[in-house]
Amino acid sequence: MTGSKTDPRVLRTRKLIMDSFIELSSEKEFKDITVKDISAEAMINRATFYYHFEDIYDLLDKALSEVLLINLDCNHYQNIELNEEMLVNIFKAVTNFQMSLSNRCHRGYEDTIARIIREQLEIIFYKVLLKQGLTGDKQALKITAVMLSWGLYGASVEWRKNSVGVKPEEFIKPAIPYIISGIDVGSTNETKE
Repeated sequence: MTGSKTDPRVLRTRKLIMDSFIELSSEKEFKDITVKDISAEAMINRATFYYHFEDIYDLLDKALSEVLLINLDCNHYQNIELNEEMLVNIFKAVTNFQMSLSNRCHRGYEDTIARIIREQLEIIFYKVLLKQGLTGDKQALKITAVMLSWGLYGASVEWRKNSVGVKPEEFIKPAIPYIISGIDVGSTNETKE
């Protein structure tokens, strides 16, 4: 296939492959889905599949990343400061993403899902921290972004496992003052009481 990867036909075919994969993932375990299955579902040949993706794991990675990016609406956060509303909205997007996947047979690729969520959150948080004009060590900002991404992801896993009936925003709100102001906010509140 000739043409750039921004050609509308190429983009449509890529989306068709991803949609076919997502449809198949609701019917089969990931380990049971083959390139042949995806090609048949998308009504393309195997060569077309391999033009767009290296293998089925590359497809999984890119499909999940794109779905998460749509849920997160990353462009929205590029001009926002790190505040309660932003953290609640990101947490809700991550939990919505995880819930949408829980309706599919996704055992066996939880590690991929976790990595994708953490990587995308890290990018968002790092950009937000830079936009806030925080000066100093960029390495420290990267570490802060990593901590925020892993922490928010970990909280979403905890919510999914143990918080039946609790809305994501209700679950995360009590922790936000500690995230924004640091651990000292807790000890300050305790001494005031």
